Amino acid sequence: MITKGDDYPIHQLPIPISEVGTERNFYDRYFFNGYNENGSIFFATALCVYPNLNLIDGSFVLVIDGTQHNFRYSDILNQERLDTSVGSLKVVVIEPLKELRIEVDDKEKGIRVELNFSGRFEPMQEPRMTMKSGPRTTMDSTRMTQHGLWKGQISFKDREIDVSEQEYKGSRDRSWGVRPVGLPDSQMLPPLQIPQFYWLWAPANFDNCTSHLYFVDDLLGNPTHSHCVIQKNAKANILNNLKKEISYKEGTRRIEEARFTAETQDGSEISWILEPKYHIYMCGLGYMHPEWGHGHFKGENQSTYDSYDLNEDMHDPPFLHIQAICDFTLKDKNETKKGLGVLEELLIGPHAPSGFKELLDGYK
Repeated sequence: MITKGDDYPIHQLPIPISEVGTERNFYDRYFFNGYNENGSIFFATALCVYPNLNLIDGSFVLVIDGTQHNFRYSDILNQERLDTSVGSLKVVVIEPLKELRIEVDDKEKGIRVELNFSGRFEPMQEPRMTMKSGPRTTMDSTRMTQHGLWKGQISFKDREIDVSEQEYKGSRDRSWGVRPVGLPDSQMLPPLQIPQFYWLWAPANFDNCTSHLYFVDDLLGNPTHSHCVIQKNAKANILNNLKKEISYKEGTRRIEEARFTAETQDGSEISWILEPKYHIYMCGLGYMHPEWGHGHFKGENQSTYDSYDLNEDMHDPPFLHIQAICDFTLKDKNETKKGLGVLEELLIGPHAPSGFKELLDGYK
């Protein structure tokens, strides 16, 4: 099927842009987060197309006064991958890799958003992530991550929030490839095993630099994927020998404190201490949501709103995936920097260093 994308010189195969191969689970996603200097206001957006499901969905989350407000939208894609809008939500690329805009205009739900994201540094390409369950590929994706500044306005019911670049920072990522989306496979792969996924992802902003690191561990605690970058003076420095030390809140899998160390090319050590302030639930953005999960067909032009009280910590499966807004302390040689960012956590199944042996043991 010929679509608008075919008028741009972006083809990589001798087929129309609307075709992405035979994998039903192909996805192409925008993700953004933003926060003010003390982290009391937080917002996030996700928008994704699923070409082989012919669906598009998106969401906007606003955290204010201890409540997480979730606005979700879903529609039929009609194969137009360049139409990055769904329902009342729209993502606009103003200047690729430099500036983008988020728009929400939902009068029914009382939310209006006009926010521009400007990159502080060039985007970082993370190593390609490929994961398998036996012979079956479950994830094969590429991601780029970028730190930036926000400006614009958020209007929600009787609240007006002015967002300035002096006070609001955040991060975004673009990821695409294959991961589980839509309905699960109807035929499980024998023999049945306890699902296992240990994921930490931690982008952060400081006054004159940014950092980004992540881990994927196997059940023995060995990193199968890890990466660490510091950006300053328009230069990205990839660090080596990344290590972690994690402390959990008693009776949970929620992280109380995270310590990371890495080495520069000259062998000097850099360290981070992450102290969570509070966390938001990624199911507000569709991740693991039982009804509004990514790639689920909801009908034409559908939307929903709900909210979560962040004073309650729900440990049911939809709420396991979180982003914890954290104070970051970065020590680089003799200099200590204070910053803010997130620690994304999805901890399922066994993980020997943490003492986890079952699917969700650790929660009381």
